[in-house]
Amino acid sequence: MLPPLLRAFQAQPRFRGFVDQLPAPGASVRVGGLPGASVSVLLASLIQQFPQRTFLFIASGPAEAERWLADLLVLTDDRVRLYPQREALGEEEPHMEIAGERVETVEALLRGDVSLIVTTNRATAERTAMPGAIASARLSLAVGDTQKPAQVIETLEGMGYERRPTVLDVAQFAVRGGILDLYGFGMAGPMRVEWWGDEILSIREFDLDTQRSAEERGSVTALPVAVKPSAVQSEHDAEDGSAAEADRATRQSLLELLPPDTLVVLEPGVTLAEIQRMWSEAEHHLEVARRLGEDVPERDALYLAPDDWERQLGAFARVLVGQIPCEFDFQLHAPDAVERDMKRLASMISAGPTLVLCDNEGQLERLEELLSISETPGERLPANLTLAIGALHSGFVMTGLAVLTDHEIFRRARRIRRPRRYKQASVSAAAGALTAGDYVVHLDYGIGVYRGTETLTTDVGIIEVAVLEFAGGDRVNVPLYRVDQLERYRSGGEADSQGPPKLDRLGGNRWKRQRAKTESAIHVMAAELLELYAKRSVAAGYAFPPDTKWQAALESAFLYEDTPDQRTATDEVKRKMEQAHPMDCLMVGD
Repeated sequence: MLPPLLRAFQAQPRFRGFVDQLPAPGASVRVGGLPGASVSVLLASLIQQFPQRTFLFIASGPAEAERWLADLLVLTDDRVRLYPQREALGEEEPHMEIAGERVETVEALLRGDVSLIVTTNRATAERTAMPGAIASARLSLAVGDTQKPAQVIETLEGMGYERRPTVLDVAQFAVRGGILDLYGFGMAGPMRVEWWGDEILSIREFDLDTQRSAEERGSVTALPVAVKPSAVQSEHDAEDGSAAEADRATRQSLLELLPPDTLVVLEPGVTLAEIQRMWSEAEHHLEVARRLGEDVPERDALYLAPDDWERQLGAFARVLVGQIPCEFDFQLHAPDAVERDMKRLASMISAGPTLVLCDNEGQLERLEELLSISETPGERLPANLTLAIGALHSGFVMTGLAVLTDHEIFRRARRIRRPRRYKQASVSAAAGALTAGDYVVHLDYGIGVYRGTETLTTDVGIIEVAVLEFAGGDRVNVPLYRVDQLERYRSGGEADSQGPPKLDRLGGNRWKRQRAKTESAIHVMAAELLELYAKRSVAAGYAFPPDTKWQAALESAFLYEDTPDQRTATDEVKRKMEQAHPMDCLMVGD
């Protein structure tokens, strides 16, 4: 968050005048004089002024929505949500990130736990049955609850979850005896639920890569993935269109879910003409799907008709930004172009208070080096200049403060990298999921065959084990909490040419000898490496000087923003180059 920027904006007389003239429900106002990211600053300021009110920002398309969301997440807290538009016809959304974000945003809205929703023009016209499904089809589990595992499994299947041997991604669950692994929408991460009979004994987080259990949790709630045809609809037949009417009755648009006092802000490009175009395109796509034999709902069950969209939107108070002519002018303007000219930037800074927003810590340090006027700590930068981390998409100038962005100063592309919403198992973990018949290696017993899992009753309760078979038919039961002792067998050469591996015998010496031989070879290699590093530590090398202002200017002007891993690699290589020792680094990238 950037509180000083918001305070400076809210101190503007034009902002205070605008707050006093906010439109009433059903009315609208056209505003201008809001260049760059100042629209996001306006929205963030309104949220602070009216913390109990809900705001909706409608962008013209998905890319624009992501850009505005990135700005708003810099300026506000986590009560800002995205409601993305669907990528497919019908209720089944194949993209899990989109499906999950849609249902979690609707759920937060129904709970009243959202200040601002960022969405697109088309998304506001989409009907969805998700609101009713969230109320009726969510699954809540808590330690001490009594719920039959079979009923929980049936509920998850009805909610659209995929049953898998191992949970590797969101919207999946796996069952092994009295243990349920689940990763659902609305959950902080994958959870492992363990039963004793019908009573839930424990709920723990687990790691998708290692499958190991972690911290205990008291409860977990999963939201639905997909919406099944409504029970209301199934009670009707198709005569006189009653089934289609019931289907429409169970679906709502985002506009129908918002509180009546919601303030809607629309960027240029959000028009009725776009909804009319979508309405026409939808009919064409649905007709093509029907010709291909797909069972698709009617168009008005999936989308609002243009007249209905216009009517629903018109019921809210609306702010139309970037409109000419405008009814309210904020009188902000875009800053002059710097074009990588440090003298021009210094001149702009000397003209008045300036805030330069940097994309990351490394870029801030470079600008601090380039703009320094003194070597004295605390006095390096001009008095008018403030550097801060906060990647807004573009700057603006208001009375008493010029806001600049480092990517505009150096004409770099701003890269929006919103982290993946849901965790996902690594490729190696996904490829390593075991199935019955796979060859495995046990740390203590050697090579065997994985025969699946079984549930055993012991003195301490019911435990789930992985069954391994070795030479001679001998078997070993490995508790799942010790599954880290197992690894899929991988041959040293071409597996097809070598054939299946030779199984080890329980109690035999072959595996012990092989382990001892390998450990001995590792010790020899480690000794050789230690000797090599010892020689390098005393060898003389060339120490490169630290970066100069020329180097900082060159790096700042690079077209693309570094990723965090790229910045780390660059810093480590520079640090080694500045030492008077030989270096041997391997840089790997794509």
